Amino acid sequence: MSDYRVEVAQNRMAELAFSSALDYPDPFNTVTLDMRIADPGGVELSVPGFWAGGSSWKVRYSSSKVGKHTFRTECSDPDNRGLHGLTGEIEVTPQSSDNPFYRHGPLQLAEDRRHFEHQDGAPFFWLGDTWWMGLCRRLNWPDEFQSLVADRCAKGFTVIQIVAGLYPDMPAFDDRGANEAGFPWEKDFHSIRPEYFDFADRRLEYLVEAGLMPCIVGAWGYYLPWMGVEKIKLHWRYLIARYGALPVVWCVAGEANLPFYLVEGFPFDDREQVRGWTEVARYVREIDPFHRLISIHPTGLGRLSARGAIDEASLLDFDMLQTGHGLREVLAPTVSTLRWSISVKPTMPVVNSEVSYENLSNNIPAEIPRLMTWVCLLSGAAGHTYGANGIWQVNRKEMAYGASPHGGNYGVIPWEEAMNLPGSTQAGIAKRLLEQYQWAYFEPHPEWAAFIDAPSNEYEVPYAAGIPNAVRIIYVSESKPIIVHHLEPAVRYSAAYFNPVSGERTEIGTVTPNSDHSWAISPPDYAAPDWVLVLESIYKFKN
Repeated sequence: MSDYRVEVAQNRMAELAFSSALDYPDPFNTVTLDMRIADPGGVELSVPGFWAGGSSWKVRYSSSKVGKHTFRTECSDPDNRGLHGLTGEIEVTPQSSDNPFYRHGPLQLAEDRRHFEHQDGAPFFWLGDTWWMGLCRRLNWPDEFQSLVADRCAKGFTVIQIVAGLYPDMPAFDDRGANEAGFPWEKDFHSIRPEYFDFADRRLEYLVEAGLMPCIVGAWGYYLPWMGVEKIKLHWRYLIARYGALPVVWCVAGEANLPFYLVEGFPFDDREQVRGWTEVARYVREIDPFHRLISIHPTGLGRLSARGAIDEASLLDFDMLQTGHGLREVLAPTVSTLRWSISVKPTMPVVNSEVSYENLSNNIPAEIPRLMTWVCLLSGAAGHTYGANGIWQVNRKEMAYGASPHGGNYGVIPWEEAMNLPGSTQAGIAKRLLEQYQWAYFEPHPEWAAFIDAPSNEYEVPYAAGIPNAVRIIYVSESKPIIVHHLEPAVRYSAAYFNPVSGERTEIGTVTPNSDHSWAISPPDYAAPDWVLVLESIYKFKN
């Protein structure tokens, strides 16, 4: 006879609670709990459990497979009858929710290994926002957090990049990083603090319920030398046990190759730190029973890709880029890094996870993140992440974030004002246009368009992508005429201007190519210098 029976809908998280029959002075470090679960087809998983404080332990599970899932608990102390040898059933029932993660399932790689899709094959458009410190108490729960969620949902965002408490831009145990229960670890890093994660739970679960996928960053890179590899592994086991049953993706570390800002010789590329994070990434892949997608977040000195922040690129499912903060000078490293990542093996989706935060140091206007969004999406990226100063650090009106460890600061704009910066709306406008087409089949085609006059450099050019014979999207960052090349003789196109600032579309009419299958077009009369040209096939005809 089973000790437990739980019912849960497909892809939703079931939670089973257990009470230890024995007292331990240091349960986190001395006891482990796992659950062996067999799905209706007999496939077994080992799902890690987590210490929930006191004598409480929990296991969380989700599955897309309808039917009876049976389990048996395994405790590292087999004499603990409250945790070891308990059996039960989890009945997974059909899903009726409209939430895309419940309806279609969590993320996986598409067959081409260049895009993301849900478990049932539905395409997934990564439009991320950067809330590195979004679990701290400076973003109040519930009103402020939920207000920011509502805004991002309305604008079309689908991913939130968020750190699991071990934050950037501050020393360990800085009060700015605390949530309502304090810090995620005891101050000597001896033991994790479940009460911190109790408060984190409601925020992460709220994101999922709203249709926003958490990209959970385990820790900022410089925590590894402070904590050591084994403690970081325990931290990651805890995150997997606590959040792996949610539709999440994992970022093993933020700026994995960067030591703490005040280390002598900073900044530099710490390869010893990279070796440690490589070991941690391997561990995450080995113990995660849900096989959530994995990446790692890099930083500078030519290592602008996750491939440069880890010693084994095969441990990654997708590449995260960080290509710099600045104005148009960031265009060249952004495009060159993206094109390089797409061209090398192993093949994986690429997302620029950090570039040109809007209003950073009061210096980056909306036109720059707008430029980066369009250029990345039309150069082969599987998605794009936007960032706004004021949100990633969580500035408050009554209290700006303050000084970074190096002594400077990135600006004082409060998060409420940052939420309404125009760049976030414009990132959503780009996504909405592309989603009108089979964007998952788009490929970059730089040969499709050029300025009539010679460009100033190889990156200040029109960017084109689409599906031959069907659709072309061309982004032009300057108010200059272009020529569209290689128009298929057997296809008739209609053309339209698309305003990347407002989303307004203006029909032009039928494209009439010249004898060499090219077509010249002047820019529209927009206030902004950049513009988008949309070509759609009307019908195919015979010569």
